[in-house]
Amino acid sequence: MDECGSRIRRRVSLPKRNRPSLGCIFGAPTAAELDPGDEGKEEEEMVAENRRRKTAGVLPVEHNDSEVDMFGDYDSFTENSFIAQVDDLEQKYMRLPEHKKHATDFATENLCSESIKNKLSITTIGNLTELQTDKHTENQSGYEGVTIEPGADLLYDVPSSQAIYFENLQNSSNDLGDHSVKERDWKSSSHNTVNEELPHNCIEQPQQNDESSSKVRTSSDMNRRKSIKDHLKSAMTGNAKAQTPIFSRSKQLKDTILSEEINVAKKTIESSSNDLGPFYSLPSKVRDLYAQFKGIEKLYEWQHTCLTLNSVQERKNLIYSLPTSGGKTLVAEILMLQELLCCRKDVLMILPYVAIVQEKLHMIGEGSRGATLEMTLAKILYTSKTTQIIGMSATLNNVEDLQKFLQAEYYTSQFRPVELKEYLKINDTIYEVDSKAENGMTFSRLLNYKYSDTLKKMDPDHLVALVTEVIPNYSCLVFCPSKKNCENVAEMICKFLSKEYLKHKEKEKCEVIKNLKNIGNGNLCPVLKRTIPFGVAYHHSGLTSDERKLLEEAYSTGVLCLFTCTSTLAAGVNLPARRVIIRAPYVAKEFLKRNQYKQMIGRAGRAGIDTIGESILILQEKDKQQVLELITKPLENCYSHLVQEFTKGIQTLFLSLIGLKIATNLDDIYHFMNGTFFGVQQKILLKEKSLWEITVESLRYLTEKGLLQKDTIYKSEEEVQYNFHITKLGRASFKGTIDLAYCDILYRDLKKGLEGLVLESLLHLIYLTTPYDLVSQCNPDWMIYFRQFSQLSPAEQNVAAILGVSESFIGKKASGQAIGKKVDKDVVNRLYLSFVLYTLLKETNIWTVSEKFNMPRGYIQNLLTGTASFSSCVLHFCEELEEFWVYRALLVELTKKLTYCVKAELIPLMEVTGVLEGRAKQLYSAGYKSLMHLANANPEVLVRTIDHLSRRQAKQIVSSAKMLLHEKAEALQEEVEELLRLPSDFPGAVASSTDKA
Repeated sequence: MDECGSRIRRRVSLPKRNRPSLGCIFGAPTAAELDPGDEGKEEEEMVAENRRRKTAGVLPVEHNDSEVDMFGDYDSFTENSFIAQVDDLEQKYMRLPEHKKHATDFATENLCSESIKNKLSITTIGNLTELQTDKHTENQSGYEGVTIEPGADLLYDVPSSQAIYFENLQNSSNDLGDHSVKERDWKSSSHNTVNEELPHNCIEQPQQNDESSSKVRTSSDMNRRKSIKDHLKSAMTGNAKAQTPIFSRSKQLKDTILSEEINVAKKTIESSSNDLGPFYSLPSKVRDLYAQFKGIEKLYEWQHTCLTLNSVQERKNLIYSLPTSGGKTLVAEILMLQELLCCRKDVLMILPYVAIVQEKLHMIGEGSRGATLEMTLAKILYTSKTTQIIGMSATLNNVEDLQKFLQAEYYTSQFRPVELKEYLKINDTIYEVDSKAENGMTFSRLLNYKYSDTLKKMDPDHLVALVTEVIPNYSCLVFCPSKKNCENVAEMICKFLSKEYLKHKEKEKCEVIKNLKNIGNGNLCPVLKRTIPFGVAYHHSGLTSDERKLLEEAYSTGVLCLFTCTSTLAAGVNLPARRVIIRAPYVAKEFLKRNQYKQMIGRAGRAGIDTIGESILILQEKDKQQVLELITKPLENCYSHLVQEFTKGIQTLFLSLIGLKIATNLDDIYHFMNGTFFGVQQKILLKEKSLWEITVESLRYLTEKGLLQKDTIYKSEEEVQYNFHITKLGRASFKGTIDLAYCDILYRDLKKGLEGLVLESLLHLIYLTTPYDLVSQCNPDWMIYFRQFSQLSPAEQNVAAILGVSESFIGKKASGQAIGKKVDKDVVNRLYLSFVLYTLLKETNIWTVSEKFNMPRGYIQNLLTGTASFSSCVLHFCEELEEFWVYRALLVELTKKLTYCVKAELIPLMEVTGVLEGRAKQLYSAGYKSLMHLANANPEVLVRTIDHLSRRQAKQIVSSAKMLLHEKAEALQEEVEELLRLPSDFPGAVASSTDKA
């Protein structure tokens, strides 16, 4: 593992980018300086070699013993912008003396400011430029001098306009005297520093004692003192004659660095994998890591069979299906590693939620998410014949349709590492599910638990009896029909649990409560406060993401032994249990589907922990017949939702096909549709219209809506071809991933907003970015609505007036009076959600806003997350439409505020990986108030300054800040390049190139 870790460190020590700018070059300490430990020499040699190859120079930096420097030569950053650096150098050219003979160390020290003096020396010899480091700096920081190979031209790294600019300056300065530079022997110097060799036209000579020299210098300075503006104008004029690259130099450099890093990765793999192949074509190191971190010593027989299938060896498409917890994930991981390490191919893994289970292929039949998955797969199949698709699922029935769609082979097994026994409970009798029995079940046992009269009333389903048979030594999940029911059941169970349960892992449970308070800024849900001491908690969407994560970790480690949860846990989170109890055969008011049932009971039985898994479905006599059908009938078929989800399905698909130029004429689009999952099932799904008619109608709809434009091409008298291209509005919708049901509404709202955009508060902008699809779920509390409305400032009331929502209307709704005037319900509801978001941005505390609006904190967090995402979509939408330029900068700032939802001063800190609100507050209080502060911080100082900050976290924070700062600097450089580049549509450009030819 040490060997592996060392290799990783050497790998990530490569500089991300080799861009020596004129004013400064970012540097980073060597590995030896960072970590003079056991690996020091080996790592130092590797890093030094990389830097000799890839960097033109280094900066002296403050000592930092960070073991892992993820961003190579960018350990120090200057505060000057690129333009400022250009200006700085320009001034040095302007101050060029006419004499060149004083090239002593004393002169070198006086020629530059303190910050420039510590940087690189530049020696111009003809058209060649060399960079050398100050020897004194070398001795202090442990760097070796680095010289660019002869022939390398630093000005090649600069936009052509600036190259011309500096070339002109150099040519003009060459008239002042002899151009040769005498090389001095540094060994003869009595100083500790190397005599810096700078271009003579960049050196400001020490003051001369004779008066004539002073006069000559003054005269030459005045004659050549031009402003940067004049020089840039001159440079732009010269641009017409200069060869301008099509792509920015930055992009070319990125591609070069990426190529180099790939080559290094290949060499690393080759050097470390002499035994490539022992573990399913992978190095045995992979097998060792699985044993070390996951305790997997040997694969199941089905896993071995699946991985050695001919279809897998030949890289054919494959679908494999097994019951939940059968070990499908491991097979997927090994297949991905084979692609990455053996085939050197990229891998895309599609996940259902922000969760730890993989995308189940049967979800292709679930609403808009299924339509999105189908579209993605269809595009891959249509555009690439070499891409391999591996689909896995726990529940599949009509697999033949999926096989045909994906052109895949199929593998299945009924293997489960832990046996699952299914039970039904009616009253106090438990039956075992038995497919061989006449009615599908056989008697198992009677519940033996003494119930008091009070307990019978409180717990008619005997849940206390069922859970106490397994907890606290084993884990248990109780699935409830609704969120509120989850909380009620958790509290009810705890009321009747013995006090002995409080002693089980008492300290760990106290730590869970403490951590919940910390992430809630001192707030704790009263239900969780009462249930966690017993090892019980509820789990549903009303929790914040941080709360869910913390509770899931506590459950996985055995601190919590019982979850009362909703059905979403079965599909989205991998939390197995010894016993799964389904409190009722309903999800909300809908009767359970076979797929849902299998997902829930599939959580029972933990491999490596339990020897058996149990599921118990509680039912009433009235539901008995339906339940018997449920447990015996086959799984539901999987059907395409591409047409049912009209705006999120087929229309979005056609817009993207044409926008990406995958298919642009009617025949090609129809051909594409025949290859989709919907195309495979068209005979089943289409009754009244044909696939051709649906294709034509959908394209007509998009054309009428102004998203597409149709061109008719007459190939002959009989043959006509219909081509389509995307309009500006269509491209804006496509780039912004706007639901086509709302794109025209969004356009109208943004257009109307321009007429009277209120900028005195964020309310108007928040309203414009509140997601349309959340409006239908909103049921305002009219009293709260009225209270919030009455507290609005005049500017905020103006927003409501522009939208057509009056205080009198809200007042009448709150008092239950009849409403005479019609008001758009969607606008009213959307404004209410805007109030929630606006209050949240002002107070930045989900708990207080949750209380103020009487909404679950999880719902508010989801609203915030959805709005942040939609705000980003609206930003991309506006970027494609020139008329909405005024929104762009406003939306950038709003998106940041919505994303982080903290006080404005903390936002720059929270852009750094690993810095959440609590950590940002700590850093800000400690004086680290900007990205530059963090980028230049010493991890060791951070560890000593910030409470509960590990050394690894500190290094990650510093490295991430460096990367972000470098990216910002890089973006500014690219912006300068863009500004100085000759426009592609420059008048006469085509003519001049033709003349040359």
